[in-house]
Amino acid sequence: MKRRVVITGMGTVNPLGNNLSDTWENVKKGVCGIGPITRIDVTNHAVKVAGEVKDFDPSAVIDKKEARRMDRYSQLALVAADEAFCDSGLDMEQEDSSRCGVIFSSGIGGLESTEANMTTGQRRGFDKISPFYIPMTIANMAAGNIAIRFGFKGMCTCVVTACASGNNAIGDSFHYVRDGYADVMICGGSESCITDLGIGGFTAMQALNVTDNPNRASIPFDKERGGFVMGEGAAAIIIEEYEHAKARGAKIYGEIVGYGATCDAYHITAPSPNGEGGAACMTMAMKDAGISPEDVGYINAHGTSTHLNDAGETAAIKAAFGDHAKKLMVSSTKSMTGHLLGGSGAVEAIFTTMALHDGFIPATINYQVPDEECDLDIVPNEGRNIQVEYAASNSLGFGGHNACIIIKKWEE
Repeated sequence: MKRRVVITGMGTVNPLGNNLSDTWENVKKGVCGIGPITRIDVTNHAVKVAGEVKDFDPSAVIDKKEARRMDRYSQLALVAADEAFCDSGLDMEQEDSSRCGVIFSSGIGGLESTEANMTTGQRRGFDKISPFYIPMTIANMAAGNIAIRFGFKGMCTCVVTACASGNNAIGDSFHYVRDGYADVMICGGSESCITDLGIGGFTAMQALNVTDNPNRASIPFDKERGGFVMGEGAAAIIIEEYEHAKARGAKIYGEIVGYGATCDAYHITAPSPNGEGGAACMTMAMKDAGISPEDVGYINAHGTSTHLNDAGETAAIKAAFGDHAKKLMVSSTKSMTGHLLGGSGAVEAIFTTMALHDGFIPATINYQVPDEECDLDIVPNEGRNIQVEYAASNSLGFGGHNACIIIKKWEE
């Protein structure tokens, strides 16, 4: 018998807020977290706006010496994980630490540290770079730091599937708990790539929008969309086996019931134009959950604001849901946050969970020009006070990686 898996703690640092409460309030208000880039000098960059984390101070969670030995993506991850852990009410003195694990992702890892140490090496010689460069930059170190902080001694790993990473981390953790290998997992993702290489690299491949207007930069499903907006941040989720959570009297936000993961096997960056990989992924998640397409009321779309993604994802949803696709609410919260790469799936899983918990469907903000290729109900500009029972969250990554999780409104 498969075990039930519930969400008992959540934490996030992202362009809309430095904690769960502030973030969700801004989602409900339809706030745009995108603005002029301040983290680097953009004089010689075509891209001028991004979704930056504002006023981030990790010192309440990480002491200054420890923080200097972490890349920003790890700092963001640890602060988000600390909020989730505190929110969950877990007491490690009462837990079997070998039954507590971590799957925490990053698509790129410590890019900021790579750039800084490259500059140092060119100036002083590469044997003189920071002795912490390698542990600062490798993509698994956020997961390692989280396990060290909370004493989780079960499996600790890092899924790296580009923009699907955070969603894969949650889905893999869900299966790991459901199938009896762990009782508690911290899962999620983190990214911080608003750097010269990060912005330059995605600009060179023509993936980023080059407008300097924050309100017309990340415009998923809009006919005038012209690329995604780089975002940064992290989100962490505590999931538990239901009986374990019940025994300790934990509050429960929602229940994860399904997960699908597929690959387009088509192209290194472009999605399959007919959406077959994404459709297969969503169908797999629904089968895993034991539900029909008609049971799903809302999808938090990958919705990057690139031409190929949004059209391909629309086609995928139509293929997976058939006639029910016309009745689905499908919004992209990247219109508010930008695209957090390996952190996006985790942040959006929190938004999806809160949508069910609060009975509020987030909007796709700043939508103006309809596109016949994206003719779903994208909840334009205004969120809706509507309760649904099941919701899905999609993530689609470079390399053709597709991930979908399905969450159910919590009921005893």
